Formats: sequence, structure tokens, C-alpha cells
Amino acid sequence: MAMASVAALRLVVLLAAAVPLLPPPAASLAVTSTYVRPTARATLSVLHDGDGRTPQQVHISAVGSDKMRVTWITDDDAPATVEYGTVSGEYPFSAAGNTTTYSYVLYHSGNIHDVVIGPLKPSTTYFYRCSNDTSRELSFRTPPASLPFKFVVVGDLGQTGWTASTLRHVAADDYDMLLLPGDLSYADFYQPWWDTFGRLVEPLASARPWMVTEGNHEVERIPVIHPRPFTAYDARWRMPHDAGASPSGSNLYYSFDVAGGAVHVVMLGSYAGYAAGSAQHRWLRRDLAGVDRAKTAFVVALVHAPWYNSNRAHRGEGDAMRAAMEELLYGARVDAVFAGHVHAYERFARVYGGGEDACGPVHVTVGDGGNREGLATRYVDPQPAASAFREASFGHGRLEVVNATHALWTWRRNDDDEAVVADEVWITSLASNPACNKKDSISLY
Repeated sequence: MAMASVAALRLVVLLAAAVPLLPPPAASLAVTSTYVRPTARATLSVLHDGDGRTPQQVHISAVGSDKMRVTWITDDDAPATVEYGTVSGEYPFSAAGNTTTYSYVLYHSGNIHDVVIGPLKPSTTYFYRCSNDTSRELSFRTPPASLPFKFVVVGDLGQTGWTASTLRHVAADDYDMLLLPGDLSYADFYQPWWDTFGRLVEPLASARPWMVTEGNHEVERIPVIHPRPFTAYDARWRMPHDAGASPSGSNLYYSFDVAGGAVHVVMLGSYAGYAAGSAQHRWLRRDLAGVDRAKTAFVVALVHAPWYNSNRAHRGEGDAMRAAMEELLYGARVDAVFAGHVHAYERFARVYGGGEDACGPVHVTVGDGGNREGLATRYVDPQPAASAFREASFGHGRLEVVNATHALWTWRRNDDDEAVVADEVWITSLASNPACNKKDSISLY
């Protein structure tokens, strides 16, 4: 892109920054950590080190129980093909897909390639290369087909020095899948930052499936100039909304199963319509009604704007969505809800209807991946009784579903570049709790 075009694009970005982003449509001892966080770190810029046909920004996402979507970008024309196999350097299988591009004001994306490969064996390492490129071999491991299953959960990543620290900590311990409840790149209208973000996360996102949902920083709508929201997000991070037993028809919300159906994951959209009667609300009702808790041990949900929050940042922004959808999640005995948006960590006890409830989900905010806006350090005082632990630090969480009755949740703080376990709790499946499965439980129909 010519320097004049880059300057013009930056001017548009500055003007767009003045336009408010779309707001979200209408039991244990409480602990507030006294940890003093380190100082902020600068935004990173990861450059492309190949030629125009070299695949870059490679990431994968699960499609059904035995397939994987591989997405990557080339600056120049290149075939949308993936060759793969279980032995390094040998690629007996291949698949072809689609190539798209998008434009955003003065920016024109590279060629975005999208290929679904499979069927694949569970718990197996596959080696692959994209666009017939012989210079780069990548590999990923498929998730297991049964428990135990290990998730990483982290939101509001961005691309700063603290993001890099978080990613190092994530990579240091094994896991099967990463869940991201919105706010990925923090490009905020300046599209080249989507490219640098893709390069930054590629080492991890090309090796394990990343399942994401949108946050407010993905909206990128500019009235009159670019009125269509989610242009970059939808083009670059296509999720399996059209797959499985409950297709949603929207890339902004979807669901999927892992571990042979032992865990059902619901990815909700804070920035899609969610009121009763909306497409998302109707889909969620159908999706949860189709879950057989006799077979599905755990159900977890992700959303961007938290429904429970004692931080002074973004207070109340998830309330309307909670009012519209909380009863559905409660009726399905959803075990945990993970959110982002607030740049801090907080874990609530099991809650429903604004208070503690033994049959409600555990609510956790993990909007602390490392974004450039910094941390939300001011909390409501006194701490609400339902707020079990809160701390304004960067970090990431891990949910290990150990068996059909128990999952271990751990939050690891980025403590001067070391991942330190700061909060840990066992979560018991509500499906295994007789008191929460009486016939008078809330109906989903």
C-alpha cells in the first residue's frame, strides 16, 4: 500500500475512533487480591518474512467431531489447498477449499484461504502444508474423543508484550483447545493490525484449534463510510456455525461438542440480537433443548460482556443480555459461563437471578489476555458476597474436564513473566447433582 494511502487510512481510523462502538444491545469467602501488577508493555508488530505466495497467519478451528478448518493468507494468488498426513514430510491426503478477499475503506486484504480437512483421527498429530508451499511444514494435534479434555480460556488478547507473555504461558503447558470470548486483535479499524495479530498468534493457533466469538472490538462499523459490521472478523475467523446438530446460521454465535459429546460448548454473541424472539434467542433455545444431560456431562458458555461483574469498568453492559437469556442457561443447567470485556479477572460463585444459587453456573471473567488498553483496576467496594475472587492482572485460565462429574478451573496470573496459579476451584457437573435435576426445573420449551 502506498504511503499516501497508509496516511489516509490512518486519518480515517482516527476519525472512526471518535465514533462510539456498538454497545451490547439492549458461597465461598470473597477475596480481592492485593497483587500489584507490573507496568504496561508496548504494542508488537510481527512482520511477514516470506514472499507473496508464502502462507501466513495460519490458524485452525474444529468442524464437527473429526474435521478441521485451516485458514491462512497469502499476499499473492496461491491455491487454496492443504496437504496433510501423520508423518513429517509425507502428505498422502489433500483437500481444496475457497479463497476470498475483503476491502475496508482504503485497505484490501490478502487472499484468505479456507479449507476443511478430514476425517481425522482423535489425539493424533498431523503434519500439513498450505498452498503447495514446500518451505513451511506445520503440525497440529486433534482433540481427544473422550475425557479428560483440557481447555485454555482467555479473552481480550490484543498484541502487546503482555500478550506475548500470555501466549508463552499458554504454550508452556499442554492443552487440547483454546476458547476466546471476544476482542482478538484490537485492530480498531486499522486493518493491517489484523495481519500482525494473525502472525503473532500463528505458532499457537496453527497447532491447536482456536474457537472464538466476537467482542466489541470486532464490530468496526463506521457510519456512512463502512456501515457493515464484523467485516474483518467474519472474513478471517470463520467458525463452524453451519456444522453440527444445531447450525446457527451466523458466525457470531454457534455451538459444538468435544470429547465424544461429553462437553457441549455454546459461543454466544453479545453484539448480535439476543432479545426474546431474535434469531440468536430462538437458536439458543433449540440448541440447549437438544442437549441430553444424561450423555453430556458439562455444558459451558462463552459471551463477551459479562453478566456478573463487580469491576467498575463496563458495569451493567451485559445486564440486558442476561435478562433475555439467563433463564435458558439456568434451565439447561449450564455449568460455567466465561466472559471477557472487563480487563481483569473475576470468579463468581454459582449464581442466578442476581444472587447465589447452587444450581446456577459459575461465572468467570477472563478479559485479561494482554490488550493495549491496560487493566481495569477499580472494583466496587465492598466486594459482593457472590464474587469469590477478583484481581486486576493479565493472565489466562484453564478448564480441565477430568471426568463426568468434575472439572478443575485454574487462573494463572502473568507474574513478572512467570505463570503463577492465583485462583483454583473444582467445578462439579450440575448434571450429577440430583437436587438440580428435579422435574420442576425450568423448561426450555
